[in-house]
Amino acid sequence: MSTLERSDSLYNDWVIAQCDQQPNAIAVHDIHSNRVMSYTAFNDRVESLSSGLSQFGIVAGDRVAYLGLNSSDTLEIFAATQRIGAIYVPLNFRLTADELSYIINDAKPSLLICDAEFSQISDAVKQQLPWLETVLTQCDGSASSYESLMIKQPSQWVAVNGDNTSMIMYSSGTTGRPKGVIYTRRMILACAVNIQQTSEVTEHSVFLNVMPLFHIGGMQSVLTALYSGCKIIMARAFDPAQMLLAINDPSLGITNLGAVPAIWNALAAHPLCDSTDFSRIRSAATGAESVPPALLTAWMQRGVVLREVYGLTETSGIICMTRARDLPQKLGYTSPPLRYCQFKVMRSETEVAEPGELGEVWMRGAMVTPGYWQREDATAEAFYDGWFRSGDIGKVDADGCLAIEDRIKDMYISGGENVYPAEVEAVLYELDAITEVAIIGVPDSKWGEVGCAVIVLKPGHEINLADIHAQCETRLAKYKWPRSVRLIDSLPRNSTGKVQKFVLRQNQT
Repeated sequence: MSTLERSDSLYNDWVIAQCDQQPNAIAVHDIHSNRVMSYTAFNDRVESLSSGLSQFGIVAGDRVAYLGLNSSDTLEIFAATQRIGAIYVPLNFRLTADELSYIINDAKPSLLICDAEFSQISDAVKQQLPWLETVLTQCDGSASSYESLMIKQPSQWVAVNGDNTSMIMYSSGTTGRPKGVIYTRRMILACAVNIQQTSEVTEHSVFLNVMPLFHIGGMQSVLTALYSGCKIIMARAFDPAQMLLAINDPSLGITNLGAVPAIWNALAAHPLCDSTDFSRIRSAATGAESVPPALLTAWMQRGVVLREVYGLTETSGIICMTRARDLPQKLGYTSPPLRYCQFKVMRSETEVAEPGELGEVWMRGAMVTPGYWQREDATAEAFYDGWFRSGDIGKVDADGCLAIEDRIKDMYISGGENVYPAEVEAVLYELDAITEVAIIGVPDSKWGEVGCAVIVLKPGHEINLADIHAQCETRLAKYKWPRSVRLIDSLPRNSTGKVQKFVLRQNQT
């Protein structure tokens, strides 16, 4: 069935479009299961799953969640939900059952599809949310309740437009409670076009994904590859040896990839790195946290130009990306805004900062979320006069290129994961020994930043890092755990009683 018969808009179905244009081209090569599917074979699975979801009772607007590691299943679940007008909700597999239960109860998915590797945690969630319907996948095409959803019959086409919600991706707020960032079809399309053009992705490209697909960085990159019709090499998770071997394999011919700085550091430290041939790489991206200039320089010496990306979950993960022609002269800067988006640096709510002057970065355009799922209050707080307020401090140079200097909010990023101190502090405040606690991010050579717990103890009490970890073990994902403890007599506060975390960071040794 042709694209025109299935859709009257650009927003509906890229898989069918690729089937029309290049039916025998490879869509995805799943390293974990060694499944290699042409666009025709991939579309057959998407069509069967779409029909199965419809038979299950999923209708337009319903949410379908996925919990698990990367798999070609992940991509076909997304594509199938789009085909029937449902909304895809990716879940962070690093979270605890309590954390997942909050998100799932907020999104209210009609179905959770779970990687069998995480069946125990899904069972724990089910105990808290007995209404939750769950199916398991082995992520290799073998018999499972997920494979039983596959029905060999045409799915029901649902008309859509660019304002329809396509996906909800949860991002924790400064209060510690996650918020669902709404993605419209227009957002995903605009971002795919931007990345395709900026990274020169074509049907001849080969994209390697090692990033978790519950993050927008990995998800939007994979969706751009799908939109462009190139081959996707899907790694189940990041493994430095596996990634280097894949890059070095001429039969795979990998040309495009992206990863957070912690991954690039791990690759550089691996024994296989020096013998790896990077000459086929045409575009390599990094971001999601502070990118040290030394990292960019070291990879440039290997012949790999790492292009820094800036964006947030609320802005499709990318607003600007360093242009290769600007390096190394503009190390630390990204480009002017990409197409379909704008940014500006504000010294106040009404005054734009001058070039070189620090201020808050604001964004707007087709790539910016319309708001948060069922959170009108949070949406209203995040926007001013149609502009999304990032909470990041940056500056632009005379050419309009952006550099991020600091964050207004206390959030820090550890290994590509956002950590929000208020959430960690709430857990630690339950310990009897603690009078006051503040979590700050401190530099770390491996993870970029890690947490430090600055604690005021109650008289006669003691505490150590093992006590902190024991408290966090069942409550928080491991990347949120503080990695050091500092004891002080009192927390510095301003005249209104707010803790001055910038003072704590300045005093960190």
